[in-house]
This record gives sequence, C-alpha cells and structure tokens, in this order.
Amino acid sequence: MSKLRPQLGVIEAMALSVGIMAPTAAMALNGSLAASITGTAVALAFLGAVITIMLTSFSFIEFSRQFAHAGSVYVFNGISFGARLGFLSAWALLLTYTAFTVASTAEVGLFFQTFLGLLNVNVHWLIPALAAAALIWFLAHREVKLSTRTTLVVEGVSVLLILVLAVVILGRGGAHGLSTTPFQIPKAGFSAVALASVFGFLSFAGFEGAATLGEETGNPKRSIPRAILAAVLFTGTFYLVISYTQAVGFGVDDKGVAAFAGSTSPLVDLAKTYLGTTMAVVISLGATVSAFASALGTGLAAARLLFALGRDGFGPAALGKVHPVHASPYVAVGTVMAVAIIFDIILVEQTGAAVFAYAGTVGVLALLLVYLTTQVGAIKLFRSVGRWRGAQPVIPVIAIGLLAYALWSNVYPIPAAPYNYFPYGVLAWVIVGVVIVLVSPAMVTKIGKALSEIDRPQVDRAAAVEGAEP
Repeated sequence: MSKLRPQLGVIEAMALSVGIMAPTAAMALNGSLAASITGTAVALAFLGAVITIMLTSFSFIEFSRQFAHAGSVYVFNGISFGARLGFLSAWALLLTYTAFTVASTAEVGLFFQTFLGLLNVNVHWLIPALAAAALIWFLAHREVKLSTRTTLVVEGVSVLLILVLAVVILGRGGAHGLSTTPFQIPKAGFSAVALASVFGFLSFAGFEGAATLGEETGNPKRSIPRAILAAVLFTGTFYLVISYTQAVGFGVDDKGVAAFAGSTSPLVDLAKTYLGTTMAVVISLGATVSAFASALGTGLAAARLLFALGRDGFGPAALGKVHPVHASPYVAVGTVMAVAIIFDIILVEQTGAAVFAYAGTVGVLALLLVYLTTQVGAIKLFRSVGRWRGAQPVIPVIAIGLLAYALWSNVYPIPAAPYNYFPYGVLAWVIVGVVIVLVSPAMVTKIGKALSEIDRPQVDRAAAVEGAEP
C-alpha cells in the first residue's frame, strides 16, 4: 500500500505548520541566540525575518493551489525544473526537517531540564530528549489526525501563557520603560542584524510544512494555501510582539542585553522576575511541550518527504510503504526518528542549547537554498502559463533578494567556529544529492514519469500572449 488517506481539515493542516514553527519554543530560546549576535536589535532581526517569510510564502501558497502532494517542493520544483532539481530540492528539505527534529528533541531536553531544575531536580538533557523522540515515533506511527490535534492543543495553551506574560511585562513598561531601541540598527551594524535573523528564520522554518499534507487533507488546493497563510500571519505577529517584549523586559542597556544574550531560558527568567517562580515553572513546562510539538511536526514532515522519494524509487522500496491500519508512512517515520536519536546521542557532550543552535543553523542554511529555488521555480512556471500578471512576479523577486542576503550573511563575514563549518556540511549534503541523481538514471526516469502524471496548471493563453507583448 502506497497511498495516504485524506482525513484532515484546514485547521489541522495549519496545526502542522504552526507545530513545526513552535512559536512558544522558538521564543523560549531564539531571542537569546539573536541577542548574542545583534545586541539590542532583536526585534529588528525578527522583523526582517517576518517580512522575508511573508514574501516567500506567496510562492508556496500559489504552488499549493495547483498541486497536492506529500513531496511539497519535490513536486513544486520538479514540475518547474525537472526531475533532477525536484529531487535535489526534496533532498535539501529532508536535511532541514531532519536537522530540525534533532534540534527540537534536544530543545525538549533543555527545557525539561530547566523545568526540573526549578523543582530542584537535576537530569541530563539527553534523557528527556530520548523519551520525547520515542513518544514522537509512536505518535507519528499512528494516524496523522492524532498528531496534528495534539500539536494544536499543546501549542494553543502554551501561546496563551506567553501572551499573559507579555501583557504583564509591557503593562509594567519593561525594565526601564518602553523603547524603540529593539527596532533600531545596533552598534554592531546591519550585518549583525542579518546574521542574527537566521534565528528569526529558524523560528519560521517549516511554515510550508502543511504542504506535505496535500494527500491527507480534504480539498487540499483550497485548504493548504489557507493553512499556510494563517500560520504565517499568526506566528509573525506573535514573534514581533514577544521578541520586543523580551528585549524591553530584560532592558536595553548593556547589563540587560548581556542578561538576555546569556539566558538559555529567557521566558522562564522573565516569568521569575515579573510573575514569580510558580509562573516560571508553568511557562517552562509550556516551552517543553511546545518544543515537543515542533519535533513532532518536523518528524511528520521529514517522514512524508522521505516517503514521497521512496515511493518514486529512492532507497529501499519499504520507504514508500503506508501502514495498512494507520495509513502512516511508518518505515519513513522510523528512519527519520532513528537518525534523530543517533545524532542526539552523538552530541551528548554538548549542552542542549548548543545542539539546538548547531542543528537548527544547519537546517536553516539548507532551507534558505530550498526557498530560493522555489521562488525561481514559481516565477518560471506561473509566468509561463500566464497565471501571474502585472506586478505579481515582483513579490518572489524581492523575496529572492532578501533570502540571498540572509544566506550570504551567514557565510561572509566568516562566522566564529563551529558556525563557519556548517555551510560546508550543507554543501557536502547537496553534492551527495547531485551524485545520487547522476548515478541513478533509473530513479530520475521514474521520478520524471511520476511527475508527468501530476495535473499541471492550465495555460491562460490570453494572459500568456498579453505578457509576451512588448
């Protein structure tokens, strides 16, 4: 059996995108990581990421209106550029989602370690990380509806708790009064803002995850675009509010910035300061379950990508199998989660925060390549069929410029170790993908045949002729 079962609605599809982004877990750590690079301008770094992702999402939404497939960019770019680049897009996104699963399980370990620490109990981050991975494996093996609904409830409660904290901090005027400083270019310059924005992108990474549910959602060409748009608008607003709240909550003077940048649990630290230990404990637990929801979401998305590739000839045929009872890609699920567990164990000597930052950065670098390719693919396909008219192609063009700048800023000036090695790791992964398509002509042929069976958008001949006129 190799066919997934439609069983989801737009809210559940949105839940996967929101779950992968995990806004509570994202703001429980990414703000501090950004502050360590850009100092006072954390909210500006997130604003840049919000604008870039909103522009980037336009192409993903348009693609989702035309194609419903578990492979997401595998089909999007495969239709636009051919089987080889379709495979390479999925190959890069597979690295992203798998790296994010490693990062998020480590983040579960970190936040649960913090939670127990507030209760005067000490535990290594790896133990709760492995327990989370095992539970995710179980849930992802079952029907996808169970996972998406679990994600929705968990993230909704966690976000509500953070908003309560934000209202209190802003109501008290933060540490030294409300200020526009978090939105101003810092002393380190705009390049530091661009470098720090990688953690903004990390917070958004996976907004397109709902597209992998194209074969499991009712009326997907209507539901998936709505799910992606709603997820981006909701999380974008949340990130701007909370990144600003954190900056003014710690304070924008040197002492406050140092405390913010050095915190491994900024929401917990702020909750202690403004609401007391009890609320800190609750928020710490909320961040833990939010990180779990993120790991669950990335595990689901990675498994569906691997399933789509396996179904079309990549790797063992078992990767393309669906469970006869639960209709889940259970072999692909097991493969992804086994890889995540192995890497968490390999990185046991690092802190949970370090594993999250390292794996998350690798995932974002690969994701930026995918986003760039998808923007070009959207322009190529939708202009050729006359679907985009007038100024519409300008949106992905601007997105390309912003994405390219963000990618360049993570390569030059050369960042400190070990971040300077990560681009080479991503490049090596891409080269392996290139080798695979070069030595596997039979797989490429099978992928091309599978892509040819997918409905293409109809050419709007009048618009195409109009667009071709000088």
